[in-house]
Amino acid sequence: MTTVKQGIKKKKSKGERIFDTFNIILTIIAFFIFMYPFWNQLILSFNVGTDAVKGGIFFWPREFTFANYEYVFAVKGFARSVIISVLRVVIGTTTNLFACGILGYVLAQKAFKGRKVMRLITVMTMYIPMGLIPVYVLYNNLNLLDSFTVYWLPGLISGWNVLMITSYVENQPAALFESARLDGASELTIFTRIVFPICTPVFAALAVITAVNHWNSWFDVMVYNPSGNFDTLQMVLRRLLIKADIAKDLMNLSNNAEAFRMLTPITIRAATTMIVTIPIAVVYPFFQRYFVGGISLGAVKG
Repeated sequence: MTTVKQGIKKKKSKGERIFDTFNIILTIIAFFIFMYPFWNQLILSFNVGTDAVKGGIFFWPREFTFANYEYVFAVKGFARSVIISVLRVVIGTTTNLFACGILGYVLAQKAFKGRKVMRLITVMTMYIPMGLIPVYVLYNNLNLLDSFTVYWLPGLISGWNVLMITSYVENQPAALFESARLDGASELTIFTRIVFPICTPVFAALAVITAVNHWNSWFDVMVYNPSGNFDTLQMVLRRLLIKADIAKDLMNLSNNAEAFRMLTPITIRAATTMIVTIPIAVVYPFFQRYFVGGISLGAVKG
């Protein structure tokens, strides 16, 4: 009898139904407010340029075209910059997580006598700025300028990532690591076979954050890559967005009336924004489930 009563779903009161309805409406409104600017740029990027200038495009393209994307894809150095950006994200994220993971695991071991000093130094790196000029001089002396290495080597260790991984490892049972040592496992084996699998949530969350930082970065490219030999996608598109020659370039196409009609700075900027944003927007949902568990559990201890 008790089991039957427990199985009966409790009927919501009128106040609860009103509250739920209000929450649903509020969520829909918030979703629309946050998503509409992205959607508006998306439809503008697929619209004919001269038609987009007229305005009044709200929910779908009025005159559909791929001309804006064709123009951006044809920019000099576009294909090479995409390859460099992808390599930067993959190599920079992988090396950062491995180095931070190793250091975080070491700092989590109570048997390591220098753990407090190392943790203090790690925290200090987060609050003491180095300064642009000293860093530039250092990179120049190390022959890192105008090289791909400057994109990932200086960011090999991140204080925030190290502390997050350290806190997460400290929350794991110490007996787990001790039993592995008794079985003859080396510290590197423990890290790769035990620590990394059980710490997947925090590694996945930090991987997304690190990858987004590498993907969106352009200032270090401008400063440390003066020759332009290793321009990333963001740098190439940044030049396209800010250069005053967009209108001039389009005027050069005036001998082709159809091409000139299809393209305007507004729609080209919209297409550029989509090219930079969509790759991260596609990847993010696959790692979203790790964010709450990875960041919150890793932040229990400081």
